[in-house]
Amino acid sequence: MADVTVGIVVFPGSNCDHDTEYAVASFPGVRPVLLWHNEHDLKGSDAIILPGGFSFGDYLRCGSIARFSPIMREVIEFAQKGGPVLGICNGFQVLVESGLLEGALLRNTGKKFICRQATIKVVNNTTIFTDGYRKDEVLRFPVAHGEGNFFASPETIESLEEHGQVVFRYSDEEGGETEEANFNGSLANIAGIVNREGNVLGLMPHPERASEQLLGSVDGRRLFESLFRHLTGA
Repeated sequence: MADVTVGIVVFPGSNCDHDTEYAVASFPGVRPVLLWHNEHDLKGSDAIILPGGFSFGDYLRCGSIARFSPIMREVIEFAQKGGPVLGICNGFQVLVESGLLEGALLRNTGKKFICRQATIKVVNNTTIFTDGYRKDEVLRFPVAHGEGNFFASPETIESLEEHGQVVFRYSDEEGGETEEANFNGSLANIAGIVNREGNVLGLMPHPERASEQLLGSVDGRRLFESLFRHLTGA
């Protein structure tokens, strides 16, 4: 694999930055670089990852302060030029607050922080992040969030569905999109979406925590593999 540089943005309160760095560094030829939120330089990154955590303590709304960090100006411009951007958990929330993805992430319906293993179904396997999966394949990714309840207007949901922007849904182990599997109350069981152009993905489950067998699942590795394969043209 040709050399790839992946920028991992670090906000005050990020706590999955080193988890993500470790997962990314496990791929040959891939070099992670940490990007502090006050910087203006993406340091030659070929892709950007916004990791999970509690940026700025989740004050006001999750991701609402991080959205104004200087580095986000560069990330938004990078994305608008077609650069791949992946937002995981809090990173998904930051992408929504930044306007790079549609909708909102609300408090879980049970009003409790949820930390558990989850099953999600691959709805769209034609993106640069998911072409290593089979359509309707069921994956095991951990989740850890208090505000993962995806919400949008009926018109936005309809548009997301129509344009194939729903990438992952919460499901049971057989792929059923049940109410029980939808533990945080997300509309249409949505666990992850992509922008219309297909280069910005946000999801609440953590692929970096499902990238080593010791952690109970390696299903997350193929998400990174898909992205890195796209970047190298392999």
